[in-house]
This record gives sequence, structure tokens and C-alpha cells, in this order.
Amino acid sequence: MRILYFVLLVPVGAGCGTDRAEESGELPIIVAEVGFQTPESVLHDSIADVYLVSNINGGPLATDGNGFISRLQPDGSVQTLKWIDGAGAGVTLNAPKGMGMSGDTLFVADITAVRLFDRVTGTPIGRWNVPGSSFLNDIAVDTSGVVYVSDSGLRAGPDGFAPSGTDAVYRFDPDGTPTRITAGDPLGRPNGLAAGPDRLVLVSFGSGAVFQIDPTNGQTSGLPRPPAGQLDGVVRTSQGALLVSSWEGQAVYRMGPGGQFTTVVDSVEAPADIGYDARRDRLLIPLFTSNRVMIVPAS
Repeated sequence: MRILYFVLLVPVGAGCGTDRAEESGELPIIVAEVGFQTPESVLHDSIADVYLVSNINGGPLATDGNGFISRLQPDGSVQTLKWIDGAGAGVTLNAPKGMGMSGDTLFVADITAVRLFDRVTGTPIGRWNVPGSSFLNDIAVDTSGVVYVSDSGLRAGPDGFAPSGTDAVYRFDPDGTPTRITAGDPLGRPNGLAAGPDRLVLVSFGSGAVFQIDPTNGQTSGLPRPPAGQLDGVVRTSQGALLVSSWEGQAVYRMGPGGQFTTVVDSVEAPADIGYDARRDRLLIPLFTSNRVMIVPAS
């Protein structure tokens, strides 16, 4: 099957790192018109050096079996649009969201289960169910290979999403058994997760709060809030800064060591679960409502 794609190398706004990009010769890349369908998350597979894009392709809670994961080259060209295809034989993938990787295993959050795939071939290799969950959203993997997932606590309601009361963060044992390490309404519709040396960072879509979580006992503490809320993704750069995406601000913010925020990218609608390419110090932004992916310098 022939796949058509367009890669636009253009400046994209005052806060997008254009000055640095021009100095380095690298302009922001917008990957568009390739067949993305509600791209929710981007993950850099640093071993294969490709970018993985999860596509919901329908409702975020629909068990419709047509979600898929794309593979992009770092230059923005499409390697395989439907590398893992929920509509394919022997594959179950409904509404894929956050992704994480440990060794040769790719972990994908899919409504109430985390699905496991072979990192090299994309072959399904398992499923970790999370009983009592309703909207599994982002995944983080720490340096020891421990996998965590957030539950945004949402269900389908008559006017769209409604609270389900299942807001939580889970940790998985090596056999896939989940343990809820923190939960409750104060998490404010938890979304993006990032794993640090000894703490998790969690951002909230509902309240705009940013938390640190001790994964051993679930204790939370607040971090400074970005200038705007509806927070979706969070990643940690190789320099130790946190990058946070905001739907309300239509931006990605950087939080430095002193807790001060600067704008990395602005004027981007619905920036979802961002990724980070440490090899090139790049920010990878899925644009949820416009079916595009943006690749820009992270600093």
C-alpha cells in the first residue's frame, strides 16, 4: 500500500524554539496528511530510533478494535502508518493512549488494560488488566523497568465524559499484577506520568495541578503549576527540566529547577501526550484534534 505524507519544515510560533532551530539548521517539523486518526501519544523508541504514535481512531472509550500505532522516521517521514493495527488478525487495540517501553516490550494503555507488544515486530505478547479502572491514560517506566499507569477517572456520560470516581495511579508487578499506589478526587483527573530517579511526576487535566508521587508509599506533594491548565503530557529532558503540555494554554511549558515556567511552544491546539527524543533534544507533540504530529527543538 502506498502512503502519502507531507512534512512541512516551517516556523510555528513565537514560543516554538525557532531561534535555536535556525542557529542549528533544524526547523520545526509538522507531520500532516498521513492518515493519523486522533493521535494521542508519541514515544521515541531510542533503540530502533523511530517515533511511535498512538492513534485512538474513534471515541476514547470505544471498544471498537480499530486503534493503531504508527512508526515515523526522525525526519518525519512515515515508515508504517498502521504498524500495530487493532483491526488486524490476532491484534486487540481499541483506543490506545499513553505508551512506555522496557527492554523489548512496548506497553500501551487501552481503556481498562495495558497491552504488551514486541518492540521489534509489533506482535501482541500479553495484556495486563486493571480491575476497577475506567480510563487508563498515560504510562511511565522507571529505570528499573517498573511500569506505572494513570487512570483519569472518566466514563461516558449523556453530555460527554463524566466522572467515574476511579482517579488513580497504579504500579505493576513483573507478572502484571496492578497495585493502586494513590487514588481519589484530589488527583483531579490524572493524566500524564513521568518517572524520575525516585519520584513520579503526575499532571492533572481536571485541576491543572502537578504532583510528585513517592512510588513506594503513594505520598504526594505539590509542584508549581504551569500558567494554564488542562494538562495532558509530561516528560523529563536530559537536562532534568520538566516539559508539560496544556490544552487550555495551547502550549508546552518548561519548568526549570527553580520552579519557573517558560513557553517552549505556543499556539498549538490540543497538545496531547508529548514525547521526548533525548538523542536530538527534541519535543514530540501529538495534536489530538488536527491529526498532526509536531517535532520541535526542546530547548
